Amino acid sequence: MEKNVIEDIYGINVFNDDRMREYLPKKTYIALKDTIENGEELSPEVANVVAHAMKEWALSMGATHYTHWFQPMTGSTAEKHDSFLSAESDSRAVLEFSGKELIKGEPDASSFPSGGLRATFEARGYTAWDCTSPAFLRKDAIGTVLCIPTAFCSYTGEALDKKTPLLRSMEAISKQATRVLHLFGDTDVTKVGVSVGAEQEYFLIDREEYLKRDDLIFTGRTLFGSMPPKGQELDDHYYGMIRERQAAFMKELNEELWSLGILAKTQHNEVAPGQHEMAPIYSSANTATDHNQLVMEIMKKVARRHGLECILSEKPFDGVNGSGKHDNWSLVTDTGKNLLSPGKHPYDNKKFLLFLAAVIAAVDNYAPLLRLSAACPGNDHRLGGDEAPPAIISVFLGEQLEDIVEQILRKGTASHANTGENMDIGVQTIPTIKKDATDRNRTSPFAFTGNKFEFRMVGSSMSIAGPNTVLNATVAEELSAMADILETADDFDTAVDTLIHDTLKKHRRIIFNGDGYSEEWITEAENRGLPHIHTMVEATDYFLDDQFIMMYEHQGVYSRAELESRAEINYEAYAKAINIEARTMVKMATKQYIPAVIRYVTSLADSINKIREACPEADTGVQKEMLIRCSGLLSDAKEAVKKLREADENGMKIEPGREQAIYFRDHVLPVMTALRDPIDELENMVDKKIWPVPAYGDMLFEV
Repeated sequence: MEKNVIEDIYGINVFNDDRMREYLPKKTYIALKDTIENGEELSPEVANVVAHAMKEWALSMGATHYTHWFQPMTGSTAEKHDSFLSAESDSRAVLEFSGKELIKGEPDASSFPSGGLRATFEARGYTAWDCTSPAFLRKDAIGTVLCIPTAFCSYTGEALDKKTPLLRSMEAISKQATRVLHLFGDTDVTKVGVSVGAEQEYFLIDREEYLKRDDLIFTGRTLFGSMPPKGQELDDHYYGMIRERQAAFMKELNEELWSLGILAKTQHNEVAPGQHEMAPIYSSANTATDHNQLVMEIMKKVARRHGLECILSEKPFDGVNGSGKHDNWSLVTDTGKNLLSPGKHPYDNKKFLLFLAAVIAAVDNYAPLLRLSAACPGNDHRLGGDEAPPAIISVFLGEQLEDIVEQILRKGTASHANTGENMDIGVQTIPTIKKDATDRNRTSPFAFTGNKFEFRMVGSSMSIAGPNTVLNATVAEELSAMADILETADDFDTAVDTLIHDTLKKHRRIIFNGDGYSEEWITEAENRGLPHIHTMVEATDYFLDDQFIMMYEHQGVYSRAELESRAEINYEAYAKAINIEARTMVKMATKQYIPAVIRYVTSLADSINKIREACPEADTGVQKEMLIRCSGLLSDAKEAVKKLREADENGMKIEPGREQAIYFRDHVLPVMTALRDPIDELENMVDKKIWPVPAYGDMLFEV
């Protein structure tokens, strides 16, 4: 695609508002917009007209098939393609697409993760059109396919996907936020939307090197590997000039994303060598979630066109920064007001302070759920490192808001706010710039950044549906409780002040503006009573906490059965991920590393014998020392392979569920480390020509 102007590219492959106006009769367009914006039921007649228009547009763009595009609990997307073809007679075919086909599909529900909601013999499931996220065209080797975003549920009505709970949570927070706003007199507000922007970190490495590493192919991360002499110590990759090959990838990526209406805004090199980041402009939580799934898929596809591999796992290379996904979250009314914008006088903005207090209370009361929403096997290796937030939830407010909170706690209300000063850097030709009222804190997992909160814990490979579902549902629960109090208050203004004060006082412990990487914070967090949830297995237990189940059911986001199923899926996914990693390590060690080391020690022994034969008095001490050390490490590796194979086999004998997940965490992962250590040490000793796989330096620096 060669276009010079972004406007010419943007949204050309989306059935967006412009396309709807063009292809739909005015009456149908109004009815569809009413459904999208106000949730009005869509009649079969309107659905048929929309389906016909969507088909005509898709055909004009070269489409031959359509698919219901959905997001099962695998974390990726799924689709089944159907052509527009229908038989009119033995000799003639027509192209058809009905309202029924638009609204409902029927994929097999039993083959996707369901956590017991569906048995193998109970195959029926449904996909239902989500008209709030626009249909789009995907063009690749298979041709052009019309993709219709849908929710996915079982025959009995339970959510089998990540979209359905997200949509429920968006309705919940809209309802409760609107209740509160009406009490403030904002009766013109009929809906509150959730605005989200997901920054995406990723690695790019040469695809030929990638294909030589079974660990990257099968698990997404390197299970072996020694750091090269240089890593990220000099910070010279961060924001550095983008190299030609990566720049060509980014150019094509932008064009593909823009054509799908994805607001790709920022691109730059990240801290680690080979690491990059893409950030979009904000959109509704539902659309942003769909777009982020597309971003990940398109990154993979475009990278391969350039002979590259895009790696999205959270910690693909030990010793350098891993990759996260910063989920920027805020609330916006249908009248255009950002409820998390402090305004010029935040100390006197009671509406803002009440919503701020609700978010702080939600994060404190439901911290385990936020941690759970960022839990995956890869993120266990990333969280708590010197590049990611710790596995402890806290809230960063910054100096300005922290000072306002302190005023409220001391006096009941606040009377002033710190403002940003002008900054003069001492160069006459550079204009004076205005400082923000507060600094930023990149060590905080949940940071206020001016007019939104940034949830920094999410793993790079994860769907953002889960984190946003948790944020929406928990804040909705807090707003619901606040609305209950305010609706019965004799004096509304006094009740608001009291509610803000009492909420901040009760949840003050979650506010932390310091260094989240420090050991002192871990001790202090423990003293404050904040949970420190180290692994995905611990986090998953909170799916089954009665307090949290009651909250989800109260907000209509999850049923108990849906939460129990997700816990089962998490435990099983964790055990399977570690099992695959363990089997991959055994295979690589036995088929690649150990044979290579045997060849090397054999060459050392031959060298010693030949030197002695040629010159008996020659000193072969160096060769002997290397031979002894390599042989010892080889023996350690061989013993670790045996123990890892046994531990993995024992783990697979355990019934899938929590017990199996705990076994893999406590008994298999440590043996994996015991195997990696000698292999990594051998990598630094064995001749590079003999070493069987590309080293870190080959992958991270030679692109």
